[in-house]
Amino acid sequence: MVNVLRIGFFVWEYPPALVGGLGTYAEYVTQEYVDIGHDVSVFTLNQGNLKTREILRGVEVHRPIIADASNVFPFFVVDDLKKWGTNIKLFNDIFIYNILSATKFINGLIKKERYNFDVVCVHDWLSSLSGLVIKNETKIPVVFHTHSTEWGRSGGQGSEVVSHFERAMAQNSDRIITVSYAMQQDLIQHGWQQSKISVVWNGVDPDRYDPHKIKKEDVEGIRAKYGIPKDWNMILFIGRLAWVKGVRNILQAMPTVLKEFPNTKLVILGKGEEQRDIVETADRLNIKNNIVYIFDFIPEDERILHYAAADLCVFPSIYEPFGIVSLEAMAMEKPVVVGARGVVGFREQVINSGTDQNGVHVNGEDSADIAWGINEVLRNPEKARNWGENGRKRVLEFFTWRKVADETLKIYESVLP
Repeated sequence: MVNVLRIGFFVWEYPPALVGGLGTYAEYVTQEYVDIGHDVSVFTLNQGNLKTREILRGVEVHRPIIADASNVFPFFVVDDLKKWGTNIKLFNDIFIYNILSATKFINGLIKKERYNFDVVCVHDWLSSLSGLVIKNETKIPVVFHTHSTEWGRSGGQGSEVVSHFERAMAQNSDRIITVSYAMQQDLIQHGWQQSKISVVWNGVDPDRYDPHKIKKEDVEGIRAKYGIPKDWNMILFIGRLAWVKGVRNILQAMPTVLKEFPNTKLVILGKGEEQRDIVETADRLNIKNNIVYIFDFIPEDERILHYAAADLCVFPSIYEPFGIVSLEAMAMEKPVVVGARGVVGFREQVINSGTDQNGVHVNGEDSADIAWGINEVLRNPEKARNWGENGRKRVLEFFTWRKVADETLKIYESVLP
């Protein structure tokens, strides 16, 4: 076995407070580290209703309780933050979580309790302030995990303050780990130091996402709930309802799909700023009877049942550094139609030709291309089933959380003194 590492792990979201893919990643990878035999101390956000310190499945979790100073920031911060409006509360929470976590880490765990940390990892700008403080105060190597960037999420229109945190952490870190080769290329093009950047793909738990463990009556129950008969097609989209996910472009594609396959329903699960646009677009295109939307964060067990009930899954993202949803669909033996243009990691997961094909690549910005991809899957159910089986095989070979943990730990060991 490799040396036992003590890892400081700074991440904005961690169970039970999950928001999206970053929290899923953090939950699974920290448990893998512990299962392998390493010690992990997680520092994460606490809105005041969670324990400040506990052990979850062998992972030590710290959640300092924050306070609201959002009306103080406008007195001294740059103009960029003043533009945040009501979102200044989000900045407040992140800022104070970072300061309290870094000081507890340095003064509480290291100086008082005599913890000897080997490496610290910080995830996205949301924890970069902790990383910068730890670099100032200790000699512990800091690895910056970049799951996405401000310029990518915002289409180049994002916050200068957030971009500054990202750049500063990139420059001060000992190594950078990102989630796809598409993302690595994007970071290099934005001036980040190429020699520092390694790629480790994300993963999925194929034991949890296993179509053979699903009861037939549970699948029938999901389809019945949405009024989807057995001989109809169910298309599934799961994700945050933001412009970068391309969900409105699926709606624009649906009239073309419905011309060829009228017995089809699209089920949209998620929440975000596009909710009203989705409803209005479905009304305007006169397809609302073929659309189901659940604007909520769906628990994992229920999401798994939705994957099981679907005939295919569509994720036409325009910006998606990795995208765990396609792995979840692949593990559930579902064919996938994915955005593959721009900074999109789906194209590294989904093979779109040859004997190992498990889905179709499309231009997520082009609704006609999305419609073509969906129809390509629906035209041949037998071929689609074969693609689904190929997807699960690919997950088992390349995309397990143990593989993610093993590859990440090798990088951590490379920065040890």
